[in-house]
Amino acid sequence: MSTAGFLAYAGLAMARDQSRTAVAIATERDVLTELFAMRRQLGWAGSNLNQVAKALNSGGEVPHLTAVIADIQRVAKSVKDAADRVANRQEGGAA
Repeated sequence: MSTAGFLAYAGLAMARDQSRTAVAIATERDVLTELFAMRRQLGWAGSNLNQVAKALNSGGEVPHLTAVIADIQRVAKSVKDAADRVANRQEGGAA
């Protein structure tokens, strides 16, 4: 299943759960929105990283390598933070 397919499936499953409160649904909607944003950021970072690899493999210089790596690290931290939020919510019994 693709990432987009999984997120759509998860969103629909959450919407069908009648036992959840509006606050829980809104919180999960925020997490899904954040995950979609991170997916876009990872795509941009991956594209930049591919351009870096191409330049380095052809003997070129990469003046913005530090910025590309910083972008990837920022997105990786965002992904970790979102995953931690989901894991903490599941451990606490709320979902």
